[in-house]
Amino acid sequence: MFRAVLWSVCGVACLGLCAAAMAEDKKDGDEPKKSDAPAKEAAGEKSGEKLDQEALEKKFSEQMKNSVLVGRFTIDGAPADKLAAEERYEIESVTKLRGDYWTFLARMKYGTTDVKIPVTVKILWAGDTPMISMTDFSIPGLGTFTSRVLFYDNRYVGTWQHGKVGGHMFGSIEKSKPAEKEPPKPENKKAESK
Repeated sequence: MFRAVLWSVCGVACLGLCAAAMAEDKKDGDEPKKSDAPAKEAAGEKSGEKLDQEALEKKFSEQMKNSVLVGRFTIDGAPADKLAAEERYEIESVTKLRGDYWTFLARMKYGTTDVKIPVTVKILWAGDTPMISMTDFSIPGLGTFTSRVLFYDNRYVGTWQHGKVGGHMFGSIEKSKPAEKEPPKPENKKAESK
């Protein structure tokens, strides 16, 4: 409750500051200067470059292929001195299906849960940043989840909800190490006879 009130106060203060700044910019009836930089940045453009959505999707798929999300998660209402618990999600592949839907083939490890499953989720884009958007999403055998998870550079961050329990999650995106290969088996050579 306190957090909601705090954010509301901050929002109102920011709106007031923005209005005051716009009033200062407006002199003698001049219109305030408009910049399209924030709009371009929100659309994922930098220095006049327009980002190609297909290229962004390919980059995301490649980044997530054979990767591991290594991080921590918090539980709302837990004591402040309690450390965030470790989590690990091993991603084998991420493939776009159609529209905003993607399939993650992943091994999820959190708490005592350790399972490998394909999960199809909605990915929305904020410019060049992909975000998982799940609302009351049922995963057989695991339960119902709601989450928003952003991926940027080599990090992820988000919120999660599982039934009445929820919190935050954050960490790094690392490439998984290739499994150690078995040593080559000796060839079975037949003895040559003369």
